[in-house]
Amino acid sequence: MIKRVVDFFGDGKYAKQRHRLFYLMLALIVVADLLVSREHAEYLWDRLPGWSAIYGFGSCILLIFVSKFLGHRGGLMRREDYYD
Repeated sequence: MIKRVVDFFGDGKYAKQRHRLFYLMLALIVVADLLVSREHAEYLWDRLPGWSAIYGFGSCILLIFVSKFLGHRGGLMRREDYYD
């Protein structure tokens, strides 16, 4: 069972099926977000459909760029053979 899952996500011949699956999941998440009641939202941006997804995606991208900057420019990353 695990071999089939690893092959599905790791093999290039299943790329088209993976893309279809991911787009289907994205559509389901957008539809689910539209069905959520927003009458008890505390802030204005909480009432916007898709705000949580946009905020989460932006935060993820920011985290990646900050960590790359700290690793490469900030001197936190070491050579591969640093401990040899």
